[in-house]
Amino acid sequence: MVAVVSVAALEAGIQGGRIEGEVFIVGPNGQRYVVPGARLTLTPERLEAPPIEVFADSLGRFAFRTDGTGRYRLKAEAKGLASEEHLVSVEAGQTLRLDMELKLEPLRQSVEVTAETAGVQTKETSATGSVSASTLVNAPSASERLEGLLPLLPGVVRGPDGFLNIKGARATQGGLLVNSANVTDPYTGGAAMNLPIDIVSKVEVLSNPFDAAYGKFAGAVTTVDTKPSEFDKFHFTLQNFSPRLRRRNGAIMGFESVTPRVTATGPLWKDRVAATQSFEYRFVRTRVPSLPDLQNDIAVESFDSFTQIDAHLGARQTVMASVSFFPQKLNNLGLSTFLPQESAPDLRQRGHLIAFQHKLVTPSGGLLENAIGLKAFGADLKPHSGLPFRLALETAQGGFFGRQHRDTPRFEWQTTYHAAPLQGAGQHLPKAGVAFTRNSYEGWLRFEPVDVLRLSGLLAERIEFGPPASASLAQNDWTLFVQDKWSVHPRLTLDAGLRFDRDSVVRQNNLAPRLGFALLPGHGDRTVLRGGVGYFYDRANLNEASFLQFPERTVLTFSPLGRLVETRFYAHRLEGRIRNPLSIACSIQLDREIYPNVYLRLGYQQRNTTRDFILDPVRNAQAALLSLTSQGRSRYREFEATAHYRWGQASQLTASYVRSSAIGDLNDFNQFFGNVPAPLIRPNERSLAPFDAPNRFLFWGEFRLPGKVNFAPVFEAHSGFPYSVLDEERNYVGARNRAGRFPVFTAFDMQLSREFRIPFAGKVYKARIGFKVFNMFNSFNPRDLQNNLVSPRFGQFFNSVERTLRGKFVVDY
Repeated sequence: MVAVVSVAALEAGIQGGRIEGEVFIVGPNGQRYVVPGARLTLTPERLEAPPIEVFADSLGRFAFRTDGTGRYRLKAEAKGLASEEHLVSVEAGQTLRLDMELKLEPLRQSVEVTAETAGVQTKETSATGSVSASTLVNAPSASERLEGLLPLLPGVVRGPDGFLNIKGARATQGGLLVNSANVTDPYTGGAAMNLPIDIVSKVEVLSNPFDAAYGKFAGAVTTVDTKPSEFDKFHFTLQNFSPRLRRRNGAIMGFESVTPRVTATGPLWKDRVAATQSFEYRFVRTRVPSLPDLQNDIAVESFDSFTQIDAHLGARQTVMASVSFFPQKLNNLGLSTFLPQESAPDLRQRGHLIAFQHKLVTPSGGLLENAIGLKAFGADLKPHSGLPFRLALETAQGGFFGRQHRDTPRFEWQTTYHAAPLQGAGQHLPKAGVAFTRNSYEGWLRFEPVDVLRLSGLLAERIEFGPPASASLAQNDWTLFVQDKWSVHPRLTLDAGLRFDRDSVVRQNNLAPRLGFALLPGHGDRTVLRGGVGYFYDRANLNEASFLQFPERTVLTFSPLGRLVETRFYAHRLEGRIRNPLSIACSIQLDREIYPNVYLRLGYQQRNTTRDFILDPVRNAQAALLSLTSQGRSRYREFEATAHYRWGQASQLTASYVRSSAIGDLNDFNQFFGNVPAPLIRPNERSLAPFDAPNRFLFWGEFRLPGKVNFAPVFEAHSGFPYSVLDEERNYVGARNRAGRFPVFTAFDMQLSREFRIPFAGKVYKARIGFKVFNMFNSFNPRDLQNNLVSPRFGQFFNSVERTLRGKFVVDY
């Protein structure tokens, strides 16, 4: 039996052929070993037909059925092994036997842009969601960036603050790896790198990965792989070179967006050295409809450059070096109905990443991987004026109260050794690794006074801060891990791993054991039950480590008549020992091919997190303290039901429903001392998370219509986010996040495009022309709420995203 039935099942009336075989490697002793779970890609030579994929079963076997006769390219690949490719011819009714040998050489000559896998993977123990290359091209995305497409995955929701919450975790609790390099910000823990989407080959979201190689996160980890450079031909793409005009008050007033992208790849020394260069410039204005025209734009300007050199150093070695630059300006950050342009701050970010990777096949047949990365990231937060920052009920006034400058370099080195397959009570694929990271922070914070006004305009509260504070801090992290993928039986695979982390700031030794399984119950390979349990330790960020050096505050409270009632000085204090946050997560998932090309997934996962970093103002008769504690807790539960249907070779449909619950302590440290600080800190409570959306339905697809037209619709509906109610002094009335919910969010987006061939100067170039529509039915999806009880507009929602139409034009040669 094969792992999956080919996604190109025979259509009625069409007689094709069959290709079957086995994927294997030859060990140093000359013995033949099968490669379970290898990816097989079958690409017809007909240019209009996209490739199809299957995975080898537990015995390395695979099979394809073709929808016609002719010539095909068959490619086999597996992690850590060189891919193998053959050109085959298939006749009607013929069964062709072809075994594929993979070599223990990490050489890869090319990359295939393939459709999303539509099979049952029999060897993976972790719940994984991926965004494929075809989805990156065809799905509608307003930003045309990775973060704009991740919400296509079940359990990934864009929260009320605009950031992605993956599997119930805050944006600062996840991990982001680009070619295995950690690209989060050491200061806040959030993502801190932009990549041109054209150089991305694959994006995966790993929820509770039972591979001990992954660590330093409490939620989920997102991995991004870039495309290897082309060794045998030059390839060039140009797109989005037509600017979009800005229309206000019935007139054209400059540009709303300018987002050109250009990417080139090709050989520098044929079959030995190749290079890729990608540039992207972005200038985008986003309108806030509830503010007056010409005073309602959030502006983002960035320039992203990515350079990659791939080299083959003989038969057993490869080298990859890359350099990335990603400066960015965000003007009027956080602009909303209640925060006008004069009071919204500007954030300037700068960063670069230099990465080096080396792969070597050892004489024993193992694979040794070494990686070194040097990342620098900095940020400056600036107000628009020096006027006092005043929080009135209906709008803020004056310049933003916070100013910040920081630089946070990171040095990272990691070595991983993949041993050759071992036999003993089944087959073992062991690996081990060691890593060292040094994070540094140098910067300063300055806070100006903040006035909190009543409806009458009189003072309710004034917050004064201590003098500007500077800090310098370094953090060393050591990591060791061991892992074994053990094929106990052709129908049972175990992933067992142990990870050790030590943080020089927390000075704590953390052991994280993990165990996962993949079981094929009953007969055949159409059903897989997978799951496991593991410990996951999050990082301690450098802003938390430098909390005691932040400016302290004095809070003055006033009566309704404007008389000073009380003055309280809040000293900063660490409450107890600061420890790394810990998540204990488990999952169980059933994947079933219920009919040919129809797949069903049912899954449940739960994550309990303790030791979260929480801020809490504490008052008693003797003193007032602002305490940082690592006693915060959160819990996430999720049930997922997903159905996937694929027909032909270019059409697929996915529908999913997620029922979830996210609760926890609400005074997360980063919301007060992250990129944009918050002046008001009220007592902590445990309640619904701000991004809690109990019910979410997602429907999306890719359809190949007649005339080479690609149609990609996306429909999403989820519960509104919870909100709280405030009184005139900005104290919470009742339980936080229990006063009600925003209206149900619904949106229908789509992209329609067609590919053209343009002959010019003896060559044939490709162009893709189309358009995108966002929120086609103009659904009311507000982002702001007046939640103050004394406001005349209490209970009113504002700032809904309007219907948007955009064009698409890509040149590819």
